[in-house]
Amino acid sequence: MPKQSIGYLGPKGTYTEAAALQYNCEAKLVPYPSISLVASAVDSKDVDIGIVPIENSLQGPVTETLDLLIHDSHLSIVNEIVLPIHHSLMVKPGSHIEDIQLIYSHTQALAQCRHFIEQNMGGVQAVASLSTAAAVEDMLASEVPAGAIATERAAALYGAEIIFSGIQDNMANHTRFVVLATHDHNITGDDKTSICFSFDEDRSGMLYHVLGQFAQRDINLAKVESRPNKESLGRYIFLMDLIGHKKDPIVSEALSAIAKDVSMLKVFGSYPRFHSA
Repeated sequence: MPKQSIGYLGPKGTYTEAAALQYNCEAKLVPYPSISLVASAVDSKDVDIGIVPIENSLQGPVTETLDLLIHDSHLSIVNEIVLPIHHSLMVKPGSHIEDIQLIYSHTQALAQCRHFIEQNMGGVQAVASLSTAAAVEDMLASEVPAGAIATERAAALYGAEIIFSGIQDNMANHTRFVVLATHDHNITGDDKTSICFSFDEDRSGMLYHVLGQFAQRDINLAKVESRPNKESLGRYIFLMDLIGHKKDPIVSEALSAIAKDVSMLKVFGSYPRFHSA
């Protein structure tokens, strides 16, 4: 039987690769340079599933993933993985922190290490890379002395030297990743469902009424947030994670009820809730 193939936000050494290895350490891992390309690979069946980041406990949602799910994809979320994030500062072998003139990393990692950067490298220019692993490649190719914020695995893979570990501003730093597939996940009895919806008019109490559909059925909402709808200023798409599977009778009933009150309802998927070991 062929190995499962997993597309992930690469290159090798990213946190998304670590999530993919945790999800299935025996799978064939295929890196892609962007979240949208991971989704395209799943959609075209070049890989069986894809894994992408969706939110961080410090910096909030990964907007590229949310916008993909809302506007550009019909893939389903079939699982989730949560990883603790431990950032390291690395340089070319033999370099020192006082040599650094540029610091590369993904925008999320730069934001998660803002206090360390300000306190230890004031005035150093931060440069966004496509991923934390790509930041190591950018740093090594830089013509001026540079540093990178990335994983310990990335340092080992690309031959960088770690000079500080655990530089994230908050030790309780976790990123949630979702598994994307062309199919749905069956009911497990301990599930979560992710949805989005919007209104085509602005009336008082509309969101309150939708939330009430879940409250009166005693359905727990794990997350509620909003995104601009990309059509007009001040209009939003609301995103929710709720406890239960979309095929659970009570959840199905609630979704049918809110469908009558909203102009757009999209179910991203129902999947097993993540529990740390």
